[in-house]
Amino acid sequence: MKRVAAVDLGASSGRVMLGSVGPEVLELRELNRFWNGPVRVHGTLHWDLLHLYRSVLDGLHLAGRIDSVGIDSWAVDYGLLDTHGRLLGNPVHYRDSRTDGVMERVLSTVPASELYAVTGLQQLPFNTVYQLAAEELFSDAATLLMIPDLLAYWLTGEIGVERTNASTTQLYDVAARDWSDQLISRIGLPRRVFPRLWEPGDVIGNMLPDETGPAGEVPVIAVGSHDTASAVVAVPAADDRFAYISSGTWSLVGLELDAPVLTDDARAANFTNEGGVDGRIRFLRNVMGLWILQECQRVWGDDDLAGLLRDAADAPPFAVLIDPDAPEFLAPGNMPARIEEHCRATGQDAPRSRGAVVRCILESLALAYRRTLRAAQTIADRDVDVLHVIGGGSQNELLCQLTADACGVPVLAGPVEASALGNVLVQARALGEPFPDLRAMRALVRSTHSLRRYAPQGKPADWDAAESRLDGTR
Repeated sequence: MKRVAAVDLGASSGRVMLGSVGPEVLELRELNRFWNGPVRVHGTLHWDLLHLYRSVLDGLHLAGRIDSVGIDSWAVDYGLLDTHGRLLGNPVHYRDSRTDGVMERVLSTVPASELYAVTGLQQLPFNTVYQLAAEELFSDAATLLMIPDLLAYWLTGEIGVERTNASTTQLYDVAARDWSDQLISRIGLPRRVFPRLWEPGDVIGNMLPDETGPAGEVPVIAVGSHDTASAVVAVPAADDRFAYISSGTWSLVGLELDAPVLTDDARAANFTNEGGVDGRIRFLRNVMGLWILQECQRVWGDDDLAGLLRDAADAPPFAVLIDPDAPEFLAPGNMPARIEEHCRATGQDAPRSRGAVVRCILESLALAYRRTLRAAQTIADRDVDVLHVIGGGSQNELLCQLTADACGVPVLAGPVEASALGNVLVQARALGEPFPDLRAMRALVRSTHSLRRYAPQGKPADWDAAESRLDGTR
């Protein structure tokens, strides 16, 4: 039996989980769960990295004897080290406004078609390349580390960037599987700051004595350090004819492929080709996800999600529809007021109750999933028999049913802690557990975790009409 610690950092909360893996055993136990969110300092949104690191250490100290540690987190954000290995300022949050207008400036130097031909990455204004282009790099900036790699560096003293997270920077050659020296040079960034790349399963190094405590030598192992890469490892699929939604603050909707799709159609549809474990490609598109609902709850001061979902289930269907990917929904703020303004701008009556607002958000998300899934299948020429919803959003029964209805395929919901499970499985394999491939890992997830099935219901014509109506408001 392997006992490993999975550090899993999401965009709104973090957790340290104790994983146990053995023959027919795959278990998780939560050791420490903690808040994660932006801190505004003089108008700039930052991540509180020292709080996160302290919380990670607290969780690891509760783990007792463990065989290894792995870290995954959200993508695109980074920290810069100086020549002495010291952090140059708190990492900036991707929702900060510093990248406003930067994408257009970069694309005037490197056209979107050329950028996509190399990176295969979805155009999002907060991608790492635009964050770097937005700031004046310190003259003594020596190393760029993505968030999981920064925490691993503090734990071990070893420097490098894990490949799946590097693939989200828009500075990574997805075909060559390495940093793109050409793009880095054309955009005017110093090549020196981009370190060596790790593969999922590589041993980064042992925890330093002052961090290990009484546990002895404990290796930190590179996992799929982009949390979605780890989550997709734990998709409980029986074959390749599946799609997935990693559902949380963001929803990542897509397919798992053997090779990137770098066609003009893929670029026009704004699909991304991110690296996965075992060299797979996560062909997906980001959809805003449950962030809009989370911000509504924050503004309302209402944490009774179950009650809100009951009210939403009773609200009239398709009364109000929004585009969840509209730019006005990206930044923190008064989300109910923004929905009301969005409705006015698109000629709709704003929802009049909280239940109606929630119904609007969830139906609009389901329509966004439908559009994305159908485009992915067409562009990648892949048929899908089942849609796996993993992550925290898999607990939202109303959203899962609406998703099945909208997409017209069965939805299998779970596991909830998919990122932590994928993290644990990659560590266990690196420690010698006999997982020859992803299929073997997924078989263990299926045999040890309960899933909930949602069959499509309702009238497909109603969703066709809703999609047409939403198209008319764009």
